[in-house]
Amino acid sequence: MTRVKRGVMTKKRHKNVLQAAKGFRWGRKNLFTKAKEALIKAGTYARRDRRAKKRDFRRLWITRLNTALRLHGMMYREFIALEKTKSIELDRKVLSELAVENPDVFKKFVESVK
Repeated sequence: MTRVKRGVMTKKRHKNVLQAAKGFRWGRKNLFTKAKEALIKAGTYARRDRRAKKRDFRRLWITRLNTALRLHGMMYREFIALEKTKSIELDRKVLSELAVENPDVFKKFVESVK
């Protein structure tokens, strides 16, 4: 049986991990084991924060909407309840963008919902 040397694949794997860890600090950018651990943690954080980003943006939209609605003498919860009873299907993202970018149009919209 012939001898199999595995140095080529090991070198390739190490190179790929270290390439992915480029820009990390201290030994985590050039020591394989530490780089591998750092990449695993980075991947975990990245997945967690992709989920959290959706929650954060929703909170931002609700806060913007509430502030804009209070200028027109209405509260967020009242507005959402009215919107549901009138079967208006605009989501919070669109409404908050409307409130920020086109306050006049938003004011007319709020009046129509009232």
